[in-house]
Amino acid sequence: MVTQTANKNTQITKTEIPESDKQARGVDVYRTRLAHRSQIEPRPHNTVWGSMGNPGPLSAPELRHYADRGYHTENKVLSAADIDACLSEVSDITDRLGDDDRVIRESSSGDVRSLFAVHKLSDLIAEICDRESIRGVAEQILDDEVTIHQSRINLKPGFAGGPFYWHSDFETWHAEDGMPAPRALSVSLALTPNLSTNGPLMIIPGSHRRFVSCVGATPDGYHRESLTSYRPPFGTPEEEDVATLADELGIDTITGPAGSALYFDSNCLHASSGNITPYPRSNLFVVFNAKSNALQNPFGGTAPRPDHLAHR
Repeated sequence: MVTQTANKNTQITKTEIPESDKQARGVDVYRTRLAHRSQIEPRPHNTVWGSMGNPGPLSAPELRHYADRGYHTENKVLSAADIDACLSEVSDITDRLGDDDRVIRESSSGDVRSLFAVHKLSDLIAEICDRESIRGVAEQILDDEVTIHQSRINLKPGFAGGPFYWHSDFETWHAEDGMPAPRALSVSLALTPNLSTNGPLMIIPGSHRRFVSCVGATPDGYHRESLTSYRPPFGTPEEEDVATLADELGIDTITGPAGSALYFDSNCLHASSGNITPYPRSNLFVVFNAKSNALQNPFGGTAPRPDHLAHR
């Protein structure tokens, strides 16, 4: 995979780390969906849990790079046969489900935008998610057995693929699913080439070390709108906060051939632009959560989201 970095090389003033005894008293150290102003606060938890000597597929230098930038890339994780089979499964599952909540379509074109719970809908995809090169990396970084929090295939068809706005997955999973800590990560497996032109993922490297809160209490039943909106009104960081972190840390654009993988921390600020090229961008996502980080009641005060968005 190739990473392209843009950076203005400016600095911001960092806030103090929350007092270590807050968690012992049961205080939520990741407060979000605030009434008025957002906050950027240092993250009190590790990125690589355990130690850099955790056994697993990644080397100690690779673990250190992940801890520093919040992500790791790898080529040739999926074979051509794997890719063909996954893309075939997308068509079969979509036809089978029809008008189902697990199928999210582009509001403009009606094309499939996301397909959720794919590891439950396909034995082939479940087997891929369970491989040592995928699940094993998650267990090494999280230093725990893992469960699948969410799986999906994101599709950006040529000429019609919509963007995904800036966000931290953990902010949503904490507020709307009840994930206590960012002891989780995503694996994005490229089913087509991820080019610099067809809407690849952009990550603010090092943003996983900060927690960016969002403004506004989330309405019940909002999840469907959030999956189809290009800029969701809730769970979206303020433009000023994104600009502050981008000015300090830069923006990495993650590209790679079909079959490559991106492993990234649940608290990374990331986004992707729309795809108006003729070339589709399709990725299989699987989110692993540490067993010790089991979901609780949502910290944002809403009812839990449906199982296909947050497997309990």
